Amino acid sequence: MSPFFSPAEAIHLSIRTAMMLHEAQMVVGLRLMAMAGMWTVTPSENHRMVKEKLEAACESGMAASHAAMSGKRPAQVAEAALTPIARRTRSNVTRLSRAATKPPRK
Repeated sequence: MSPFFSPAEAIHLSIRTAMMLHEAQMVVGLRLMAMAGMWTVTPSENHRMVKEKLEAACESGMAASHAAMSGKRPAQVAEAALTPIARRTRSNVTRLSRAATKPPRK
């Protein structure tokens, strides 16, 4: 077993990482516009954005550790680490995009 990623694994992981980074940038933009008052979000949104980063980092570390201790290949360990973070960013884009359709606070 090779200790490195196969080319196909590297490409797949790169695409998934790029998608997650794109979604994360969308979340940053949506949250900044919400903070500027362009649309309504819940009052707890600022607290939520800090709290969820810690939770996602913990989930990611635990998933990667579990995969590594289970003898998974490096690509599988990286996928396990990426999955919780990607799931959070995707759900944030969906949730915040829905908020963007609401009228701004007055």
